[in-house]
Amino acid sequence: METIIRFEEYTKILKKTEILKDISLEMKSGKLYKLKGTNGSGKTMLLRAIAGLIYPTTGAIYVNDVEIKKNCTYPASLGVLIENPSFWREYTGLEVLRYLASIKNNITDEDIKASMEKMGLSPDDKRKIGKYSLGMKQKLGIIQAIMEKPDILLLDEPLNALDSETIRLFQKVITEERERGAVVVIALHNDGEFEMDYDEVIKIENGKVVEHEK
Repeated sequence: METIIRFEEYTKILKKTEILKDISLEMKSGKLYKLKGTNGSGKTMLLRAIAGLIYPTTGAIYVNDVEIKKNCTYPASLGVLIENPSFWREYTGLEVLRYLASIKNNITDEDIKASMEKMGLSPDDKRKIGKYSLGMKQKLGIIQAIMEKPDILLLDEPLNALDSETIRLFQKVITEERERGAVVVIALHNDGEFEMDYDEVIKIENGKVVEHEK
């Protein structure tokens, strides 16, 4: 079934400040969307709105015609990496992913390990996360977002601390996710070595969409 995210004149006010202003957008399955803008422009807040982590002051957002609002569950099939990932320091990467997967219990141990290998993180690595580099933590954050093959994939500055080889692995993963039929939304202030053929590019300034390239 096709997934459709629809913003209708969505405005969010926090502490008397409009952090998102009159957003009207539609995002669909099998497409890759780039949110671009400087830090603080509203990219992360737009992702948080899709994830159901904030609710509109006025206007609305729908996922498959279900309104995301207070007392309504967030989208059921959702993979998210927002801001710097944080995990239990005393566990290995595989142990953390196993625990997260146990919540829905819809993927196997082999699925988890395959997702780790896609991003260049060994399931056999016995190091605790407290010993991980920033790049390894970022890989783990991406893996937890993709491993359950969500209908909606939201990634906020996913390139942070990734080296050139990992960026190439990530490009392949994103291509696979789009081809699988996910709605993929990536927020970036700088593409760097990450080169993708986006379906749509949305520029945000001061919480407002100022450019929309299709």
